[in-house]
Amino acid sequence: MRKLIAFVSLLAFAAPSQSPNPLVRSAQRKLDEIRSNKPKPGSVYVFTVAELNAWGREEAFALVPEGIRSPKLELGNGTASVFMYIDFLKVRKGKKLETGWLLSRLLQGERPLRVRAEINSANGHATVHLTSVMLSGVPISGSSLDFLVDTFLRPLFPDAKINQPFELHDNVDHIEVLPNEARVVIKK
Repeated sequence: MRKLIAFVSLLAFAAPSQSPNPLVRSAQRKLDEIRSNKPKPGSVYVFTVAELNAWGREEAFALVPEGIRSPKLELGNGTASVFMYIDFLKVRKGKKLETGWLLSRLLQGERPLRVRAEINSANGHATVHLTSVMLSGVPISGSSLDFLVDTFLRPLFPDAKINQPFELHDNVDHIEVLPNEARVVIKK
């Protein structure tokens, strides 16, 4: 799930990277230029899915060093899907979050997680709508999904905005999500 949040918030929270990976450096260079408030009005920055995966993987492991494995982002027309293996208990332990005995017994062990979202963006705002969450091949929705978001996402990322609009960086008009890339469009 962190991968999705990293992708959506990449304009607001990116920090300079010293990565040896050229894809990470390319994505970071574009982010730095966007954040510099120096892009030409109406310009478009294209982030390939390979750049987003490389950058997001490094960000994910820096923010959540334990408990996730093999994160992968896939893009579609206005959609993003993240797949990873996750051990929720290790994620919480790595962030020094307490977990009760019963919940720790239910959560221990690695499981495949797939999160799909629709991304809407216009006029300097964006909204990420969760469309499906599958944990170990089982669809999660309703109160179970609310529990996962409140127990795992919010403690790690209290500023994450799910199903509610948020502002993009000052000079960004919108983000277009396509099957192989995301385009950041600067305000005219």
